[in-house]
Amino acid sequence: MTSSLMTDLYELTMLRAARQAGIADRRCVFEVFVRSLPAGRRYGVLAGTGRVLEAIADFRFDAEDIAYLRSLDVMDEDTLAFLADYRFGGTVLGYEEGELFFPTSPVLRVEGTFAEAVLLETVILSIINHDSSVASVGSRMVTAARGRPCIEMGGRRVHEEAAVAAARAAAIVGFAATSNLAAGQRYGIPVRGTAAHAFTLLFDQEREAFTAQITAQGAGTTVLVDTYDVAEAVRTAVDIAGPELGAVRLDSGDLAEQSRALRAQLDSLGATGTKITATSDLDEYRVEALAGVPVDSFGIGTRLVTGGGHPAPGFVYKLVEREGADGLMHPVGKRSENKSTLGGAKRAFRLGAAGTARAELVLPSAAEIYEFERELMDELDRREASPLWTEATVRELQVPLIVDGEPVETPTPAEQVARARARHEASLAELGLTAEDGPDGHLAIPTITDGLLAAAVLD
Repeated sequence: MTSSLMTDLYELTMLRAARQAGIADRRCVFEVFVRSLPAGRRYGVLAGTGRVLEAIADFRFDAEDIAYLRSLDVMDEDTLAFLADYRFGGTVLGYEEGELFFPTSPVLRVEGTFAEAVLLETVILSIINHDSSVASVGSRMVTAARGRPCIEMGGRRVHEEAAVAAARAAAIVGFAATSNLAAGQRYGIPVRGTAAHAFTLLFDQEREAFTAQITAQGAGTTVLVDTYDVAEAVRTAVDIAGPELGAVRLDSGDLAEQSRALRAQLDSLGATGTKITATSDLDEYRVEALAGVPVDSFGIGTRLVTGGGHPAPGFVYKLVEREGADGLMHPVGKRSENKSTLGGAKRAFRLGAAGTARAELVLPSAAEIYEFERELMDELDRREASPLWTEATVRELQVPLIVDGEPVETPTPAEQVARARARHEASLAELGLTAEDGPDGHLAIPTITDGLLAAAVLD
């Protein structure tokens, strides 16, 4: 199965018109970015890059695809012949997967002819918007959990393939496991799961259900205790499994009040090592509210896989530079009200000082980048004695992902997730945020587009 039809028709109609006008082979630069973050979000998390690279590799039109396009009667035979031979031969640069992003961060840059690059818009945006939505809210949940494990369990709330992608994105931002077997198989994510209310309701007595579960899964299993009476269920489970009972799960009611009572009850029964897991429509705010409560782990589903109220961060794919009739590259950009774009292919840097990120610097031209580097080096020389300036860092964010149509690296799916998880952990640490700061707040760092302001930001 190819990824070529995971696109919008207008990509192909633009291609046809550009070919007929004789300009489809003009060199172009497209960039992927967001204009803003949702209110209260301090940062976003980029996810889906590895899946985008796979989609680009698979982006080709087979005989069945061509036959379908011909049946629509919107493509001429010359364009269909071009599509039959299509292979992306351009270059892609981007932020590493797991990296943080801010308004105007050019998280992906696609360079190639117009014909090569325009076709990729929809598939790139559908992947990046979905996966980054899950990763961005998932990162907030992990922070709110304060080191307590979070398990992704939202597969029943979204499309079956979206469920797998969501589990992957959650793993990137620190979720410890998933309930989804396909995600475990594809990406090497640990899988977890024991029993639901239906299992308890299948038996005539709750004791019979717990006995069957513990016999099959061992004393270390997690028992769901809120089907009937919670206190009685806990007594029954400990009576059957003994103090080695692995965990009990709460899925309803006042989680804070119940978990305190559960902890006291478990300890009184000698099950001091038995953990308490909380589920029930959790989001980062409910997890935050359980900060001082004896809950040992969280199972999170709907609010995670649907983006916590923001199912798409709003990434766009915009032409920012193209070849002119003179053979030179020219910056281009929209001037629409509230949707203007800054022209020119950009480079991005994370500016830091004393180990803490201070700003996102996005520079739209080689001349400005050169001027920024020269000014910054001069400033560092002048302030060499300052501890802050001697610890200043300028980290370039974009790395080559595809060069001349060939991927720079081909990590396994599990390696993709592991690398992205490490990148996210390191980038988040640079912000210096703590769970005590709460889920919401102002942007963690500003985005600046003037290199001459860099010195002031680091001062």
